[in-house]
Amino acid sequence: MTPAEWRLDETRQWVRRAENDRRLADLCAAALPAESLFHSQQAARKYLKAFLTWNQTPFRKTHQLHDLGQACMQIDPTLGPALEPAYALSRYAWLFRYPGAPYEPDAAEAAEGRALAERVRSAVAPRLPAAT
Repeated sequence: MTPAEWRLDETRQWVRRAENDRRLADLCAAALPAESLFHSQQAARKYLKAFLTWNQTPFRKTHQLHDLGQACMQIDPTLGPALEPAYALSRYAWLFRYPGAPYEPDAAEAAEGRALAERVRSAVAPRLPAAT
């Protein structure tokens, strides 16, 4: 596999995983809003990693969308308006994953999370190779 083929394959894998998380967030939004929020955060994170992979920009393991978003905006500053609101999703990587959560989210909060993840998807997907 050439480096260009590897980059394309790796980008497509990130997008596939992001799409799976987006679908899961949609499927469980009404009955399991906490899980939907987690998957919305995961989808946004993986779209950002797809963009960084495609643009040959290394990134560290993180759930902080701010860090990934800032790296993306160094490549394309026009992403800012779509990415910055989605940074709020970062807390859903951990907030409801363990006992002792501060509250139980509702379907409306899950819908907001899904909308933020969709903003990231809509901004990033056109900047990736076709048929990802």
